[in-house]
Amino acid sequence: MIILLFFVLGLVLGYVLLPFLKDLAERARFKRLNYRGDPIPMGMGLLFFIVPALSFAITYLLVDARKFQIFVVVFLLVSATMCLLGLIDDVFGSRAASGIKGHFRCLFKGELTTGALKALGGLVIAFLAAVSTAPLREVFLNTLIIALAANTLNLLDLRPGRAGKGFLLGAGLLAAAAWGNNLLIFLAVVTGTLLVYLPADLRAQAMMGDAGSNVLGATLGLTAVWVLDVPTRVVVLLALVVFHLFTERYSLTEVIAKNRVLHFIDRIGRRREEFDDR
Repeated sequence: MIILLFFVLGLVLGYVLLPFLKDLAERARFKRLNYRGDPIPMGMGLLFFIVPALSFAITYLLVDARKFQIFVVVFLLVSATMCLLGLIDDVFGSRAASGIKGHFRCLFKGELTTGALKALGGLVIAFLAAVSTAPLREVFLNTLIIALAANTLNLLDLRPGRAGKGFLLGAGLLAAAAWGNNLLIFLAVVTGTLLVYLPADLRAQAMMGDAGSNVLGATLGLTAVWVLDVPTRVVVLLALVVFHLFTERYSLTEVIAKNRVLHFIDRIGRRREEFDDR
């Protein structure tokens, strides 16, 4: 019941707040060119922090949220930090360097990129989240899962709706693996918010930016380390490492475009003129 409550809150608050956030971005002329060169309102990913924060504030006295207090605090702290780091990259970032290796290569040369700042900051906040909510022996494992999960959704966010679909896939797997665990409330509220936002992303009417993809990925990472047992988490970590190694070597967009099944999934919900990704 509590999981459903937060899912509904995500839907309702997301529906109410999304138009205001889009209008705010339009009036501030906060736009960025997408991969087709069209100016799109940016920063909609703030919604994935604002809605959960309001949801927990609203329900704190209605639901016995005190037993989740440490998890709520950690979740909001991680979400806020990931959102801020992503927003810094959205505003000040350059595409001169790409990939983890590219950003750290610049760092070793004495040049701090927003990508490297985001990676380092994400690792620090992931460590603080892990050390606050897990035994010491699990901190290293949990830290890597949270940090790599956040970056995974960031890597997916190259075409309309792709990061959202990746989040829904991960959310579905986590829900199936731990249904009934009340710590799924974090996943539920973000999922509800995403379902309201996703049509605008798919139609290229809004862009979540790194501020959004970071929070989506961190939500998956935090949920995974809080609801899965250690052996399953080890498998998740290995999958994340393999994914990152793969994307450092190959273009994810090209791989998707050449695979009939992945290309079909990638096209779902998108406008016809958006179909040619090559």
